[in-house]
Parts: sequence; structure tokens; C-alpha cells
Amino acid sequence: AGKEMTVDSTLLFSARRNEPVRYNRNLMEKTIQAMARVSEIRARRERAFYKKRMVGKKARELAQARKLVAENQHLLPRMRGSEVRRLREAAAAAALEDGDVAMDVDLEVEHGDVRIAKRKTQVFGGEQRKMKVRVNEDMDMDTA
Repeated sequence: AGKEMTVDSTLLFSARRNEPVRYNRNLMEKTIQAMARVSEIRARRERAFYKKRMVGKKARELAQARKLVAENQHLLPRMRGSEVRRLREAAAAAALEDGDVAMDVDLEVEHGDVRIAKRKTQVFGGEQRKMKVRVNEDMDMDTA
């Protein structure tokens, strides 16, 4: 980050002088304290410079991701309107029942005599992932 801050007054303090100075204990102590203080000031300025530069980064990344999705919309799978409505209704009903519990049934698809249910499961750290559970028609869905 130092190379980006080429115009900084703290760089003047660290410039080497070509003037020999007789050893003085007090002068050396003050010089060492000044060097520590200058490095603190420089670190604080670099941190502020970085934060100022990173303002709006999240919004730029989000806009870039939306642009990518918009450009490659044809690659995404399509859902029928009835499936989307059913999923929204199921999510709303589950949210009313359980609050915001992570074990809500996300999607159920029936394939002949075997039903595949996708559930969101809670894992360490609060992250969520989908788990496919294959269940025959005669079995209960009580998997926890």
C-alpha cells in the first residue's frame, strides 16, 4: 500500500540526512520514538487510504454479478410459473409455521413411486446447503 501513497508527508521524516551528528543519547532516544510515531501515522493513513478506495466495492461486485447473470440468462435452468408459485407458497407457509428455522422443506418433486425431497440443513457456522433425501411412498419423511 505504500507505493500507492507517493504523496505523503511522513516520507520526508524517513529521508536520510547526509550530515554526520555526534552521538547523543537523548537525541537517539527521541529519534527512535519519532520513528515509531511516524510508522504509526503512516499505517493509519494507509488504512484510511485503503478504506476510502474500497468504498462501494460490494456494490460494484453485485452489479458485475447481475450483469453476468443477465448476459448468460440462456444458460440458467427455467422453472415453470406454477412451480415458482408453489415454491413461494410452501416457503411462506413454512415460514409462518416454524419462523425462520433452517430445516424448511424447500422443494418436493414426485417421480413415480419414489419421492425426492430437497431440504435445507443447518451446518456449522450458520451456513446452509441442500440435502437430497430419497424416500419411498410408504415411508415417513421424519429425517432429522
